[in-house]
Amino acid sequence: MIVGAGMAAVRLAQELPDVTLLGDEAHPPYNRILLSAVLEGTHDPDAIRMAVPEGIDLRLGARAVEIHREEREVELADRSRVPYDRLVLATGSIPTLPPIRGLVRVDGRLDGRVHAFRTLDDCLRLDAAVPTARRAVVVGGGLLGLQVARALAVRGVATEVVEGGDHLLRSQVDAKAGAILARDLKRLGTAVYTGARATRLTDAGLVLDNGYTLETDLVVLTAGGRPSTALARRAGLDVRRGVVIDDQLRTSDPHVHAIGDCAQRGDQVTGFVPPAWEQAGVLARVLRGEAASYDGARTVARLRATDLDVAVLGDPERADGHVVEVSNPVTGSHRKLVVSDGVIVGATLVGDLSRIGLITQHYDRATVLGPTEPGALLMPPATAGPVVLPDDAEVCACAGVSAGRVRACASVEEARATTRATTGCGGCAGTVRELVLEGASA
Repeated sequence: MIVGAGMAAVRLAQELPDVTLLGDEAHPPYNRILLSAVLEGTHDPDAIRMAVPEGIDLRLGARAVEIHREEREVELADRSRVPYDRLVLATGSIPTLPPIRGLVRVDGRLDGRVHAFRTLDDCLRLDAAVPTARRAVVVGGGLLGLQVARALAVRGVATEVVEGGDHLLRSQVDAKAGAILARDLKRLGTAVYTGARATRLTDAGLVLDNGYTLETDLVVLTAGGRPSTALARRAGLDVRRGVVIDDQLRTSDPHVHAIGDCAQRGDQVTGFVPPAWEQAGVLARVLRGEAASYDGARTVARLRATDLDVAVLGDPERADGHVVEVSNPVTGSHRKLVVSDGVIVGATLVGDLSRIGLITQHYDRATVLGPTEPGALLMPPATAGPVVLPDDAEVCACAGVSAGRVRACASVEEARATTRATTGCGGCAGTVRELVLEGASA
């Protein structure tokens, strides 16, 4: 039984027989990363639906409220109980309400201008409000905040971003990259306020701690979130920041596992699609009795937003090693590698992802590079024309798909169905289209 019907849960269900999938939303499972594409208008809600294999016992609107570990049963909100042999917690994360006065009205409801952006219902509610909105403020300058800000701006809403840190994407990139992103957003018509916090919402607008009041029709909350651990905590499982797991994705109860945003391996909580899908793949092998383990080392983050290209490998702001970087604020590009003993241990690419496939390949394989190779990877190709990726270069970090597997497909649809490429963060969609065309012309 899998509690949760998000991206990690469905990925696991696709690999196993005889699975019960409990989802507390009324909608069939969908790709949360592409919610901003629905808001932007480039994707229909049906287009982001995830494929659930036939034979899966999918139960929608089924909210788990208690785990009875001795009886190996999960109790639902309607007080019915469902038995399990192995239980997998894939409960994801939940948004937290920032300390902004006025968000909640006297009657306990959110101010009508305030929107979360976590679920499909959140997205549809915000989408319905866009046609009558002139101005919007997005609170939070992380990956989700920038995606929502770009989607609103594309829809014609004058949008501003408020970030409490000193630069955008402060958890993933350095100040140089954050400044380039802020310039790019300004060029695209979106104002950015960094080092500023929203303190209260009034009839006049959103008041910042620097004295500014931002007039707005919409306030979208994207800052703040934490692993959803209440169910595990009530069951007496070991919980710190997330549900603690070992290298077999087991919790403190050997019959209960956890994957995705709710899980914690060592001191790490992932929050991204690629490691969640990697966890699901490893757990599927473990549950089938195969030899597999999860070391929690691989993290890849991609920003999915029109006209904003960002990829982050590992944790480049905290990794130890020599830094090799090329930055060009004029063209809006910033590329940085962190190299230790010749091996790439972290990378940031902003504005130019032409080498992302090769760099990801070296990062994943811990390739030992020569003294001049890191710098060469950050420079444009010596000859004009597109970069030709070798067949073994990874092009879809979420699903671990190589260029060769995509080239072998006759269409993007076939690549999506057979390899899962483009079904995660969607950042590889352009590369997949090019590789399919390469394969067709070969």
